Amino acid sequence: MSTHVTDVNHEQVTPAVRGFLHTPANANGSALVLAHGAGGNRDAKLLTAVSQAFAEAGFMVLRINLPFRQERPFGPPSPRNAARDREGLSRAVEFIKQKASGSIFLGGHSYGGRQATMLAAERAGLVDGLILFSYPLHPPRKPEQLRTAHFPQLNTPSLFVHGSRDPFGLLEELKPALELIPAKHELLPIEGGGHDLIGKKPSPSFPADVLNTFRRFFAI
Repeated sequence: MSTHVTDVNHEQVTPAVRGFLHTPANANGSALVLAHGAGGNRDAKLLTAVSQAFAEAGFMVLRINLPFRQERPFGPPSPRNAARDREGLSRAVEFIKQKASGSIFLGGHSYGGRQATMLAAERAGLVDGLILFSYPLHPPRKPEQLRTAHFPQLNTPSLFVHGSRDPFGLLEELKPALELIPAKHELLPIEGGGHDLIGKKPSPSFPADVLNTFRRFFAI
């Protein structure tokens, strides 16, 4: 199934929505917004691979640059500006809702996914579901600094995709943490996967495995 990719630069809102929109030839009505990690951008290999797979399956997909990445091409986000990054996610959701007729999903890789969960915890009902790649459970080698304070307020169904070799949280650490989430949730483990999940030689089955699990979990 062919897809069409167009550049999005919606500056009529603040923060602006900037990214790439994957429009499927045979749309199923549903849409997904994806955000990158702290060191990446909208062109991240993971986001591109997932966007292409979902678009070929009929999903409209918008992969965006978060506000902090719009301001500078390199460097990590500042904690004091995290709320603005969440507002950027909210604006992207509003943008995609104007184009889709079905369910709306939100997610991202690492930092982008974490901000998506925090936004959903703050604004229940904003989206129909979340997909989180390599959720940064804690900083590397600092397992005591858990980033789960908002999990008990997360009432949005959530699918977590996580590598077994992720230094930001091992599978045995993530599993009990997810039990704090009151909403329906599931963990898709990626054996041998690091924080980037797909590595230099991505498994050809990875996007399909994620897509199939997503469709089963959300019954879509």
